[in-house]
Amino acid sequence: LKAGGVAGVCVDLILFPLDTVKTRLQSPQGFRKAGGFRGIYAGVPSTAIGSFPNAAAFFITYENVKSLLPHGSSSYLSPATHMVAASLGEVVACLIRVPSEVVKQRAQVSPASSTLRILSHTLYHEGVQGLYRGYKSTVLREIPFSLVQFPLWESLKDLWSWKQGHVVDSWQSAVCGAFAGGFAAAVTTPLDVAKTRIMLAKAGSRNASGNVLTALGGIWRTQGLSGLFAGVVPRMAAISLGGFIFLGTYEKTRQLLL
Repeated sequence: LKAGGVAGVCVDLILFPLDTVKTRLQSPQGFRKAGGFRGIYAGVPSTAIGSFPNAAAFFITYENVKSLLPHGSSSYLSPATHMVAASLGEVVACLIRVPSEVVKQRAQVSPASSTLRILSHTLYHEGVQGLYRGYKSTVLREIPFSLVQFPLWESLKDLWSWKQGHVVDSWQSAVCGAFAGGFAAAVTTPLDVAKTRIMLAKAGSRNASGNVLTALGGIWRTQGLSGLFAGVVPRMAAISLGGFIFLGTYEKTRQLLL
């Protein structure tokens, strides 16, 4: 819990500006109207509050599920074990992540409004259900992301450990995390764009229904391939750096604590 929480707080706060740029690039109103480079830390209180419990919930689930499933001696089962563990970890973590993400993204594209004002406005007009708008689209983004990232991260660590004859150091785990995260970020960007559009959609609009295929279809018809991959560069940069900091910090903190 502590290792996952510390890792989550570190990466979310350090890389917040890149996340803001990515959100504004994906916003239907366009980068400039969404705020451009102004108020780059808009929405950071929401992230600061949600980051620790979100990351802790993921890693508690990930490590416990991984320990319950067959792995180790049957090497061919290891990727499947990591995929299942990571997927279940994301489903649990999204219960905390989605409300935080909804408030954060709405603050990022409305830098003149405070986080508290956006939270109260959402609750007043949409209720608690409004805070969970985009839960399905977030899970549908995070599960494919984790299916790519975590088996790749674990495989790269195993390969590096085998080549050097001992378990990887925390900085080596961080390098593996950066590569795995960047690759996973690139291939799942369309799902991230759909999730952003759903969370930012006005109540009652077509995208507000939360249908990912509808959101993807709308983006494809109006903006084509470039729309589906809007924000891919800052997303890859943020998640590559995030993978380095997040997974490296997690490994180092876990080693210190255990």
